[in-house]
Amino acid sequence: MPKRIFRKYLPTPERIRQTKSLSFLGEVLSDPNLWHINRRSLAGAAFIGIFSGLLPIPLQMGLAALLAVRFHCNLPLSVMLVWISNPVTYVPIFYFTYRIGAWLLGMPPHSGEGITVAWFVEQLIPLWVGSLLCAFLFGGLAYLAVKVSWRLAVIRSWNLRAHRRVRAERREAEVRQDLKRLEATVAEEPPREWQARKRRRATVDDPRNERAEAEAKEREALVSELTALLVRADLPFARVG
Repeated sequence: MPKRIFRKYLPTPERIRQTKSLSFLGEVLSDPNLWHINRRSLAGAAFIGIFSGLLPIPLQMGLAALLAVRFHCNLPLSVMLVWISNPVTYVPIFYFTYRIGAWLLGMPPHSGEGITVAWFVEQLIPLWVGSLLCAFLFGGLAYLAVKVSWRLAVIRSWNLRAHRRVRAERREAEVRQDLKRLEATVAEEPPREWQARKRRRATVDDPRNERAEAEAKEREALVSELTALLVRADLPFARVG
């Protein structure tokens, strides 16, 4: 879920409270609305952070924090995105916004000669025009990017959940079919032990086996009587036997 990703990379509330440039907020930092992670809060924070970071002013973090408090947006993301403008990126960012403003106002680029205070103040106009335009434009793009990415992540999560549900239902149906097949097999072919026990019982209970045993006993008795008679008659082969 997007919440997990943002919670992993955003600064913790303790770290934000320890930031000296935000200490002027005081007890306002205890407002739970400043730490919510949802689509509306994060999208607004993305706009505030980019907007504040593209303005040519000092204390951009303070402005971002005030706007986050005013509109109940996620404070950590608002403050973190301000750092798109930093000592490394100041010059290229604001030179780009200055050229945009000069192009919109139809002002020719300056060659660098004859720089005065009046000229510098005059150049603030295209700088601010370009900065405000870029701040609103890129802030709006960041807002839409968070909204769309959050929506896509939610749709993907729903699709994965539906896919897992279908797989579970399919597995359950296969298990039921296997159980039915096993029950049918057991009903048609009893277990081996039960079949063997049935065979033994049938063998013991069969009257033909009792008759065969009686005939075998009679034959043994006849053989014994005949042997005894031969021994009494003192026949040679009987003695040898």
